[in-house]
Amino acid sequence: MRKIRSFVRREGRLTNAQRRALQSLLPSFGLETVSTPWNFCKIFGREAPRVLEIGFGNGENLLALAQAHPEQDFIGIEVHRPGVGHLLNRLAAAQVSNVRLACEDAREVLERCVPDCSLDAILLYFPDPWPKKRHHKRRLVQADFVGLLARKLKGGGVFRVATDWPDYAQHIARLMSARPEFMAKPPTDSDPDTVGRSPTRFERRGLHLGHKVSELCYRRR
Repeated sequence: MRKIRSFVRREGRLTNAQRRALQSLLPSFGLETVSTPWNFCKIFGREAPRVLEIGFGNGENLLALAQAHPEQDFIGIEVHRPGVGHLLNRLAAAQVSNVRLACEDAREVLERCVPDCSLDAILLYFPDPWPKKRHHKRRLVQADFVGLLARKLKGGGVFRVATDWPDYAQHIARLMSARPEFMAKPPTDSDPDTVGRSPTRFERRGLHLGHKVSELCYRRR
């Protein structure tokens, strides 16, 4: 059976700067998708808290967090190459060294490459809502995906998700409340993974359209 994907590659046109970044900078900042789990201590050259952002878009938030928290390591996953190229240029210009990127399907990266119990936080900001009911099966957050999150987070680790689609927020809340591995945690502005957070392009668009943003946070028991 054909695998149901939660994304469509709407890449548009790569700028020359983005194309050059993918060619020259991705070898330094990129993570290859392999059949064995990554060794984060070897990749980053240290032991540190690790935060994964799924679908970082143009990388505004990932860059802001990495600069605000040099004591942490950040992994970003994004399938759209223009966004990856954009972030690569900004990482190089800012001389940021605590970020690594994978330009692949997040579900496959989590399953194959991220070691179990290795992440302190997983961030998912404004995933594609697939608003039509017949497309809801393509939403990233499904029961099996929540199980995958539970495997990859350390005990006490945090899953934080935000969306401006109320029915998607309700769907996520139902799934998470059904998993005994997670407990709801009221989000606060002082949480380490929110200090320095930058609004994403989709967040700004949703607010401009008058949508209510729901931010949900869960701690791994």
